Amino acid sequence: MFSYRHAFHAGNHADVLKHAILVQILDYFNRKDAPYWVIDTHAGAGLYALDGEWAGQSGEVVDGLDRLLGAPQPPELVARYLRAVQDFNPDGVANRYPGSPALTLHALRASDKLRLFELHPTEIEVLEDTLRQLDAPRRQVTIAREDGFAGLRRLLPPPTRRGLVLIDPSYEDKQDYRHTLQAVHAGLERFASGCFAVWYPLVQRVQAHEMARALERLPVEWLHATLTVRKPAPDGLGLHGSGMFIINPPWTLREELQAALPWLTRILAQDAHARHTLETSAQRTGPSGTPSPSAKAGLKPRRPAGSPVPAQKRSPSRK
Repeated sequence: MFSYRHAFHAGNHADVLKHAILVQILDYFNRKDAPYWVIDTHAGAGLYALDGEWAGQSGEVVDGLDRLLGAPQPPELVARYLRAVQDFNPDGVANRYPGSPALTLHALRASDKLRLFELHPTEIEVLEDTLRQLDAPRRQVTIAREDGFAGLRRLLPPPTRRGLVLIDPSYEDKQDYRHTLQAVHAGLERFASGCFAVWYPLVQRVQAHEMARALERLPVEWLHATLTVRKPAPDGLGLHGSGMFIINPPWTLREELQAALPWLTRILAQDAHARHTLETSAQRTGPSGTPSPSAKAGLKPRRPAGSPVPAQKRSPSRK
């Protein structure tokens, strides 16, 4: 149950898609003065050392964030995400990767609230330390060592009646697909106007495809984006892509993704099978859109993208 550690995967192609969309949604919420809540059901450690043993051992960042750094003309959704990551690396070198709690805390205003759930005993200790490092105000941020699926119910609807719910379990347990659907159904019953963002992996599991189709049958406004970076492995193992399903999305998100997804597909492609999809409840569309010019982010990768990752021994914990 507690074998998954996101530090191994920090900054990979799935994080790029998930966090670029998260940053855009938070920017949209900040356009209005009214306060809002963000509820993160599976918070993780919050901040990850890309030059540490965990991320360094897997090297997944090489085919994720590292490919974006210095790439020409990123569309605005990507450029904005890179600026957010850069804010956590003031020396200009991408050695730290902010997870969703850190990115969210960075975007929140004094009147907004962040509610975090994390059940992994080691991850929550690291998360608490991360929030201390970031000087997170206690009145603004709370952490619960609890199953986020269960804890979500008692927090909805938020007192402000504005909010974002991020649901992104590891899906190592096949039951997570069913629990995610249940959480979305229950959440909409309590908070029909809320924005729900569901991340899920593109893997060779029937549950992943069934969950996506079930979400698309919901009688609500939604946006569904997927990014595939390579052909699925013959043995069915490994992550060949990921998806983000957003209920009650910002009206600006579709246009930004139409510009960003083709660019991300080209930059993150690992073989000729790379592709993307973008569908909405109003009108389903295939791959489309042209990337728009935008300023480059100033971050530099720790090493050239594609360079070999040095072998390291697994550490039983990361402090």
